[in-house]
Amino acid sequence: MTWEILTIIGTIAFAISGAIIAMEEEYDILGVYILGVVTAFGGGALRNLLIGVPVSALWDQGTNFIIAIVSITIVFLFPKNLIKHWKTWGNFTDAIGLSAFAIQGALYAIDLNRPLSAILVAAVLTGCGGGMIRDLLANRNPLVLKDEIYALWAIICGLFIGLNSSTEPWQLYSLFLAITALRVLSYSYNWKLPTRNIKQFS
Repeated sequence: MTWEILTIIGTIAFAISGAIIAMEEEYDILGVYILGVVTAFGGGALRNLLIGVPVSALWDQGTNFIIAIVSITIVFLFPKNLIKHWKTWGNFTDAIGLSAFAIQGALYAIDLNRPLSAILVAAVLTGCGGGMIRDLLANRNPLVLKDEIYALWAIICGLFIGLNSSTEPWQLYSLFLAITALRVLSYSYNWKLPTRNIKQFS
């Protein structure tokens, strides 16, 4: 049950995220739907490829596709004055999607009896893969590759679940809330990972 709820939360959050970025880039209505759906399901497709699950398994998620389409439609019909507040609440939506899908991806790998390395990969790809594809299609630098803390939170999800630290539903929901809060804090206070610029040596 926890898995299904987290999947729905992540699907809604990332579908909205992709749709709003498409509208920011002034895509037509078809482009908005395509980017929204790709953002919601792209991470799961990448995860399935790398942990040995047929990508066709995604087509079994008929209900989630409907949820994504409905979410995109609602956002597309939002008044423009609400869309303008994307920077205020859009990052929060993305944080929710990251947390929900990272946990869902880790649980998926555990259900397949994969080792810890595969659990970490599943958490990162499910949590970050859709956003990376979204940013690339929108001709933006992928957020996960910048010095901003993003993928690290997905890795932490994978570690907690892979090491059996979070197995009960209340633990998973607590982890979801904690990772969402940490992601919000990281972009609110501009937390950064260390970088090294080789241009300074030239």
